[in-house]
Amino acid sequence: MKRQLRALAAAGLLLASSLVAVAFGGTASADTLICEQYGSTVIQGRYVVQNNRWGTTAQQCINATSNGFEITTLNGSSPTNGAPTAYPSVFLGCHYTNCSPGTNLPMQVSQISSATSSISYRYVGGATYNASYDIWLDPSPKRDGVNQMEIMIWLNRQGPIQPIGSVVGTTNLAGRTWEVWRGSNGSNNVISYVASSAISSLNFSVLDFINDTRNRGAITNSWYLTSIQAGFEPWQGGVGLAVTSFSANVNGGGQPPTTPPPGGARCAVKYTANSWNNGFTADVLISNTGSSAINGWTLNYSLPGGQQVTNAWNATVSQSGSSVTARNISHNGSIAPGGTASFGYQGTLSGAYSSPTNFSLNGASCSRS
Repeated sequence: MKRQLRALAAAGLLLASSLVAVAFGGTASADTLICEQYGSTVIQGRYVVQNNRWGTTAQQCINATSNGFEITTLNGSSPTNGAPTAYPSVFLGCHYTNCSPGTNLPMQVSQISSATSSISYRYVGGATYNASYDIWLDPSPKRDGVNQMEIMIWLNRQGPIQPIGSVVGTTNLAGRTWEVWRGSNGSNNVISYVASSAISSLNFSVLDFINDTRNRGAITNSWYLTSIQAGFEPWQGGVGLAVTSFSANVNGGGQPPTTPPPGGARCAVKYTANSWNNGFTADVLISNTGSSAINGWTLNYSLPGGQQVTNAWNATVSQSGSSVTARNISHNGSIAPGGTASFGYQGTLSGAYSSPTNFSLNGASCSRS
């Protein structure tokens, strides 16, 4: 404790006006200063406020209030073409074994009847950051470690920063139009919804964003919602940024849909290949045979044994074992009714060649054309 008191004195923090403590967990009965790298405290008896400094060794402190938190010290900075310094935030659910009191998360998406949240931010000038609302999902009811799917809602973007991946289109949710980005940071997949201008407060359905992500083929109803979080990703500066209020509620009692989701549009796939002794190329044509547009697509199928994708064009193609996942890039993410999108790739071949036969687009089976 003496070491911590010296650090507070060196930082020049005035604590005389209120009872303030350096928090390593516990419940905040008054404003609580958190300077430990992953320090946290509980507010309102049901939410966790966390410092979550992971991208810098420099000191960062936040002040947890009864309704949220404020960044009070931020000495680190990061290049704008890389990751931020931290994600100080307030959350409901479970994050790296730290679960909010009495939470009903993780909860399977199919069992969620409603998920709502309200958030208010205070912004500052002269800093590079985003105000981000994170929704985490995983195929298992995971309470520890990195989840496989991160949904990010960017309510404010300041400075030359951008989400992970590339733009795949736009969508209308929560009464607003969002630019949609899709990619992977190497540890988990990310879909980001970016506001065109700063939003200081929002009252919305979290489930709407989850359903849109599902309709893009990124998750299924069998996945689990593990946490919902609101905070900031600072790159440079940011003292004074604050979440001034936060609330979230997830209710069970939902049922799996009895019909395919809207994103699972009807489709047909034409697969044309050319093979030689130890290699092959394939051209894939996706046709939208449904009555509504496809906004963002993921095509899944399995390659026969002995085939391995080496490079691709007009899509992001990944392979795990025999399973192949092809995702649109920025210019071909939308397919109008009756329209098409195409991509291709080259691969290595061992043994006799044969073409895949079963394809699914955004979770719905496609016919062969």
